[in-house]
Amino acid sequence: MTIFLCGFMGCGKSTVGAAVAKKLGCGVCDTDEMIVKIADMSIPEIFEKKGEPYFRTLEAEVVKSLCGKTVVAACGGGAMLNADTARAARESGSKVVFLDVPFETCYERIKDDTNRPIVVRSTKEELHALYDQRRSVYLRNSTHKIDCSGSPAEISAQITTAVRK
Repeated sequence: MTIFLCGFMGCGKSTVGAAVAKKLGCGVCDTDEMIVKIADMSIPEIFEKKGEPYFRTLEAEVVKSLCGKTVVAACGGGAMLNADTARAARESGSKVVFLDVPFETCYERIKDDTNRPIVVRSTKEELHALYDQRRSVYLRNSTHKIDCSGSPAEISAQITTAVRK
C-alpha cells in the first residue's frame, strides 16, 4: 500500500514519513527529491528556468508513478492540490494522509528556507492566505486527517493506526 503524506510546507511530512515507514517496515521517499533528481535541477532552478507549471506536471507524474508501491511518500505541499493527482492516488487504493499543523508552526519551520521558491517570494500574510486556501483542498483530497500536535513518534503511531483500519 502507498501512503501519501500531504500538508502545507513545513508540516513535517519528511520527518513523520521516515517514522511511519520504519513502523511499517517499508520504504520512504520524498517527491520533491525525486523531482530534483528527474529534472537534474534544484527546485528553485526548476521554478526559475522551467516555471511552476512544469514543476507541477513533474510532481503529478511522480505521485502517479508511486501508486501501487509499498512506500510512504512525503509529498510536496502542492502535490495533492491537483484533483486528478489526488483522485489517482485514492483510486489506486493508496492512503492520502493530511498532516494538519497550525500555520504558525509551519511558518516558523519554513520562514528562512531559501529552497522554497513560494516562501522566498511571499510575505507571511501571503503564505497564511495560501495555507488557508490549501487546507480546505487537503481536507477534501485526503482519506485521513491527522492532528499533528504531538511528537513525530506519536504522530507516526496515529498514522499507522489510521491506515491499518
